[in-house]
Amino acid sequence: MSALLAAGCGLLVVGGVGLIALGWRPRSSAPRRPVLRGVRSTLLGRFGSRRVIAFTGWLAAGAVAAAVSGWTLLVALGPALGLAVPYLLGKPTDRQLELLTALDRWVRGLAAILPTGRSISDAVRASVRQAPEPLADPLRLLVQRLDDRWTLQQALYAMADELDSADADAVIAALALAAERGGTGGHATLVALADAIGDRVRALREIETERAKPRIVVRQVTSITLVVLGAAMLFSGGFFEPYRTPAGQVILTALIAAYLGSLLWLRRMAVPRARQRILQRQAP
Repeated sequence: MSALLAAGCGLLVVGGVGLIALGWRPRSSAPRRPVLRGVRSTLLGRFGSRRVIAFTGWLAAGAVAAAVSGWTLLVALGPALGLAVPYLLGKPTDRQLELLTALDRWVRGLAAILPTGRSISDAVRASVRQAPEPLADPLRLLVQRLDDRWTLQQALYAMADELDSADADAVIAALALAAERGGTGGHATLVALADAIGDRVRALREIETERAKPRIVVRQVTSITLVVLGAAMLFSGGFFEPYRTPAGQVILTALIAAYLGSLLWLRRMAVPRARQRILQRQAP
């Protein structure tokens, strides 16, 4: 049994090294087998080369640890801890804050362009050249729709549906209203709107700073726990002897799953809730 396990671990290590070499190897013009090319493109396209390589490495490490310690659970525990824990303890992407920051820059740019005598449509076209990254593609698509003879209101409403944000709806509704009035009051409206967005950005950053504090504490507690458990397994293996049995490994799996579930719950609590939109029109 131990010989088969050792052979399996060896195959996993060799396979991991092969996948790493496959990921780092430059593309060749030589024809490849369609099946292998399809499997590789599917894995790399869905998960990314770095994640595939990391998963393979953690799987090999877990297999080696299982062969040394006799804990079969470590084969699955290696990738679970190596990939899930950093994700669960990492900072969630705050799309709302990123979009608000981009809207703040864009609205202030529009407010600076309007006093030069340009219309709302011309100001939007001119803002594309210096658009923030989250708004660059939607604004280019908006200008393309204007070139295809869409009205400004139709193009703005389509952009609102693509951004799918209550904060973006407020900006786009103000632009659409100013366009209907021929630009009257557009500058004052955008300046007031930019100030409101700036206040909201500052508030969200303060909230994110407060949310980061418990996340840092949980990260430290998890790191200390893993180090202590690893040291106990190395220097006091008898303490974990009950977990070597099948029933013990089932209990250990349940405990680990409960802890990972609590980390997932903590991460979901840190993600801000979506606000109700005010524009939900479908463009033609």
